[in-house]
Amino acid sequence: MLLLLQAIPTTPIELLTESSLSTKIVLGLLVVLSLVSWAIIVGKSWQFRRVTSASRTFANEFARVKTMEQAEAAVRHAGGPHAALMDRATRFIRETTPALAGTVERSARFSASQVESLRLVLDSETTTERDRLSRAVPWLATIGSVSPLIGLLGTVLGVIEAFVGIASKGSGNLGAVAPGVAEALIATAAALTVAIPAVFGYNLFANRLNKIEGELESFGSEIIALMVREDRI
Repeated sequence: MLLLLQAIPTTPIELLTESSLSTKIVLGLLVVLSLVSWAIIVGKSWQFRRVTSASRTFANEFARVKTMEQAEAAVRHAGGPHAALMDRATRFIRETTPALAGTVERSARFSASQVESLRLVLDSETTTERDRLSRAVPWLATIGSVSPLIGLLGTVLGVIEAFVGIASKGSGNLGAVAPGVAEALIATAAALTVAIPAVFGYNLFANRLNKIEGELESFGSEIIALMVREDRI
């Protein structure tokens, strides 16, 4: 009886080392997913920190600009997605000939259709910048939703093997059943440790993306407002 009690795993490490092949495969897959998830979380945290810093610097400088030229200088100094948006707007303005002829008092101005085209160009650039920043973020949602299913699969396979072992040994007491069930549940616990950070990171980055997209849309409106102020529209 003493030998039987000593053979029973009593710690998580012992459960892992003495687990079945299917449980080890599931745990190995979860380890890979966890490494991918944390790599994305760390990389995106650094990227969003840089974008947030650039946006804060730009907001402070843009509050003082009066002309498009000053806005271009402020954006170039700050960098970030605002710079790409400003560059796209500048290229559109330079490549587009104002449709409304100028007078002695006024210079040539852009028509309503040209302004609408500029708005569409800015919206397209905003979407492009969001897509660039959101690269790899959907993987967090995938890992967060798939990991529990992989863990559940490992648990089911572990329980099946535990009961098969019990049937083959002809013993159904608690001491024989508990180690197999505990081993099977390790897969579920491991899956939750993978899924929780992934889901948390995805929701956090999704909120930041929505905030950045809103800031870029507001910046597009500010560009058009500057053009109105300069009597280009």
